[in-house]
Amino acid sequence: MLDMLAVYFHYPFVRYAMLVGVLIALSSSLLGVSLVLKRFSFIGDGLSHVAFGAMAVATVMDVASDTAVVLPVTIAAAVLLLRTGQNARLKGDAAIAMISVGALASGYLLLNLFSRSANLSGDVCSTLFGSTAILTLSETDVWLCVVLSLVVVILFTVCYHRIFAVTFDETFAKATGMKADRYNLLVAVVTASVIVLAMKLAGSLLISALIIFPALSAMRLFKSFRGVILASAVLSVVCAAAGILLSIVASTPVGATIVCMDMAVFALCSLAGMVLKRS
Repeated sequence: MLDMLAVYFHYPFVRYAMLVGVLIALSSSLLGVSLVLKRFSFIGDGLSHVAFGAMAVATVMDVASDTAVVLPVTIAAAVLLLRTGQNARLKGDAAIAMISVGALASGYLLLNLFSRSANLSGDVCSTLFGSTAILTLSETDVWLCVVLSLVVVILFTVCYHRIFAVTFDETFAKATGMKADRYNLLVAVVTASVIVLAMKLAGSLLISALIIFPALSAMRLFKSFRGVILASAVLSVVCAAAGILLSIVASTPVGATIVCMDMAVFALCSLAGMVLKRS
């Protein structure tokens, strides 16, 4: 098996896939801790469906680079969800559900009406659940992912205390003069950017797992915010690397394999947490 992997890693596209997969997993896990603690976990699910709708529009318009369409639309949706979530008439979960279902239905309808693809069902399935698109990354995609991952890591390193305050008690943070809305907006924009890149790895329907599972797994073992962030990052990177390697060897879908690895680690962490509580 090691010989087989060594042969595969001679190809640049496999090395690109591994690098991007690990970086996306790292970024998703860091953002996921804050989103889970703020009970805004499903913003990832909602934004991924918006990205699917935007990708459908880009496909119908025959745009050369779909990222040029998908990224601005998804960021705009993230800002809209943040603003709407603060409106008493339409709570955050209702806004996410409305935008999520609307974008998903609109995208599928557009593809059915205007797509010139000979294999529409296959294209939709690949977009929703992930496919081998992670193996067709360009060098530009790789550099974009590297830059975005550095932004996320720097954001959490420099603004750690502010993110901690906004995550646990936003009202108190505002009372102390902190611009909490700016940090919420920054996290929303970065989350939208990560989701657009992660679509090639896990597909629209599985992206939220990359955000939720590592954070929940880490929370089963650690109680401090710093401990949860570090453990979430390590678990997410290990699961992503193991999932990509397993998908190469077993010829399984990349996104689904990574999510199954996350599920297995969550089960192990839950079991370990129960044992630690009893001891």
